[in-house]
Amino acid sequence: MILLPDNQPIRMSVFTSPNHQNDSLFVLIKSLTKSEKRQFNLYVGRLEGNTEAKFFTLFKLLDKMKTYNEPQILKKNIVAKQQLANLKAHLYKQLLISLRLNPVHQNVRMQIREHLDFATVLYQKGLYKQSLKLLEKAKSMALDNDEKNIAYEIVELEKVIETQFITRSISTRADELSLQAKELSQQNVITSKLSNLSLQLYSVLLKTGYVRNDKELQKITNYFNSHLPKYVYESLGFREKLWLYKAHLWKSFLTQDFVQSYKYASKWVALFKEQPKNIALHPVFFLKGENYLLETLFFVKNYSKFKDELVSFEAMVNTNSFPSNSNTDMLVFQYLYANKLHLHFLEGSFEEGEYLVALIEENIVQYKNHLDKHHIVVLYYKIACLYFGMGQNRLCIAYLNKIIEDKNLTSGEDLQCFGRILNLIAHYECGLDYHLEKHFKDTYKFLLKMENLQEVQKEFIVSIKALGDVYPHQIKGEFKKIHQRLQKFENHPYEKRAFLYLDILSWLESKIEHKSIGTVIREKALQLKNN
Repeated sequence: MILLPDNQPIRMSVFTSPNHQNDSLFVLIKSLTKSEKRQFNLYVGRLEGNTEAKFFTLFKLLDKMKTYNEPQILKKNIVAKQQLANLKAHLYKQLLISLRLNPVHQNVRMQIREHLDFATVLYQKGLYKQSLKLLEKAKSMALDNDEKNIAYEIVELEKVIETQFITRSISTRADELSLQAKELSQQNVITSKLSNLSLQLYSVLLKTGYVRNDKELQKITNYFNSHLPKYVYESLGFREKLWLYKAHLWKSFLTQDFVQSYKYASKWVALFKEQPKNIALHPVFFLKGENYLLETLFFVKNYSKFKDELVSFEAMVNTNSFPSNSNTDMLVFQYLYANKLHLHFLEGSFEEGEYLVALIEENIVQYKNHLDKHHIVVLYYKIACLYFGMGQNRLCIAYLNKIIEDKNLTSGEDLQCFGRILNLIAHYECGLDYHLEKHFKDTYKFLLKMENLQEVQKEFIVSIKALGDVYPHQIKGEFKKIHQRLQKFENHPYEKRAFLYLDILSWLESKIEHKSIGTVIREKALQLKNN
């Protein structure tokens, strides 16, 4: 089993796509679909003279460009250089207004906001009854869809109106609004505390990575317990439960308690399946929950549940009812294909998974303006692992080089570290001795800079370097010694994550038993199925 977890720590800067243009307007225009461009043309043409406006001329020019080129724009004499920034800002705003009007981008939250905006206009005109009627409709929608922040905002406006226009229809109106505001405020406070806790734990994972010793474990446990708000579970709504499960999930990832990770990822997904309407309302949260569920099933090596969940996940995202937009389509690509690779890693069916490579490459090109570099290199690492499992070591090296040789890549240390270690193994398998020595030196230099170097990494790098001084007839015995030294870390609470990135033990067993790594993993998978 060979894996780079999707939630592996990122300790440095935000990544950018290799094709990223440093111009927000250009990126927005290139993200537009044909229907969105058609709607913008209609939106601009609604007023006479707009089609000749400078902002529309700029739009047509940028739409034709393959890369952003400001000197070329200025040569067209659309506008003077000092006025270009203002014209771009105006075009950007017009595009957003057009997109907001597009039915594809309409959702319940926007509809509620629209009602609230209309009610505010009516209130400002002194049409209190009309405003209150619209606010009641908006509040009902907000409560039905668990949008409690907006609901609280609506109630507060209702209170303002009631102080100026006391309705006679409900004598207890003031008391009801006060009580409703209090309940919503308390629920929003719990949600805020849970979301803060979840975000802080995720931040710790990005900055420092998984816990490495008992002291760090205790620190995380104490932090979690001290910041977890008091709550009555039965009174929690959808969003409070969602943030609660997220907080527990990040804690379990940090502490490498993957059984607990599975528990809370399951609760996360079940929350959506119990209330299917929330899948359409919050498709991104649903997709992330599914991905974490599949990831934890992979971590705990539960092949049958992993396969069933993957089949169910693929079927759901391919239904016509599942929300489709640039963001959800990109996430579906990332999560579906990454987990399809994981399935082949679990089965040891590396050759059968090769068809995924071309599909992944095509999708990377398709989403080049949306995917950040980190997620691209994660996929490259997984592809490298696929080829390694196939015994196609030169192709494995080619994909690893995309990671190692990229000077602009400020990715997580774990990705860099295990990419380099796998690179050493692939070079060893290819018999590239000259290159191997160079990569040993480069890897040593990199490891020395790491602040989070594990014992597994230290032990393996020293052991494999020593193979160069071993006589051929001693190789098998030396592999056995390395296997014995590393096996003690397989279930170590703070060292086991190394085996999630690279299944070194299966590779060593393949050398000892003179089998392919795919055969070794298939035998292990069969044993797991039978147990």
